[in-house]
Amino acid sequence: MAGLNQLIDSDVFRAFATYATVVLLKMMLMSLATAYFRLTRKVFANTEDAVIHSKGGDIKKYLRTDQDVERVRRCHLNDIENIIPFIGIGLLYALSNPDLFTALLHFRIFAGSRILHTVAYLTPLPQPSRGLTWLAGFGVTISMAYRVLQNVFYF
Repeated sequence: MAGLNQLIDSDVFRAFATYATVVLLKMMLMSLATAYFRLTRKVFANTEDAVIHSKGGDIKKYLRTDQDVERVRRCHLNDIENIIPFIGIGLLYALSNPDLFTALLHFRIFAGSRILHTVAYLTPLPQPSRGLTWLAGFGVTISMAYRVLQNVFYF
């Protein structure tokens, strides 16, 4: 049990836990953003949701796609595709005993890139802003994976 206590008391692990929580909360907020856009634009994907809002009228009017709703959904999907690998690889990275400064740099760049990616996606800012913010976060995850393999590679 001493090993687990040492891990939890580790500055690197605490930093990872902090930034992982930030990006997971940001990803969860994208669900609320999707719901907000669906409700304000009266655009639904499921018949039962459309029935509630149609009030006996034409359900097809509410079962449609909307450019703004789809933009938020794509942003959320991009978060899922990038944050989940960060969580897994970041945990392994934190367990590999990296230098605190380097770990903080990885975690902060990733969190910042995901937040900026969302701003660039939803505003929308002209490309390549969204692509560059995505690339920064992706690069951080690859860098951490490389360092994990470099430090703990086992045959």
